[in-house]
Amino acid sequence: MLEPTKKPLTEIELRFKGPENKRHDAVKALRDMGFVNVGDGGALSWKDAFPGLRENEQGTYLVGARHREGLTQRQLCEKSGIPQRHISEMENGKRSIGKENAKKLAAALNTDYRVFL
Repeated sequence: MLEPTKKPLTEIELRFKGPENKRHDAVKALRDMGFVNVGDGGALSWKDAFPGLRENEQGTYLVGARHREGLTQRQLCEKSGIPQRHISEMENGKRSIGKENAKKLAAALNTDYRVFL
């Protein structure tokens, strides 16, 4: 089995004491290193929390919508008229969905086709 090539982000918490007038510089330096501010009531977007999903956002939406409707790839194939092989390739990011297929999938999955584009 292949190992993931991207390491997931590790959550760490940093607290500092220092001069208030240097706060902006410290925050900027941490952001430049890839840190994000989740304190002060802020929240991460799902894209920041799950960076690996960005590479195949449409496929992730497709898998989620299919599971929400309780369908297998074969059942979705029958409802949409799209070959099961193509559905698998779309879910895995090996095939683009395209507008026509997005409309067919959306009709079969009771959702807006634009989420797949």
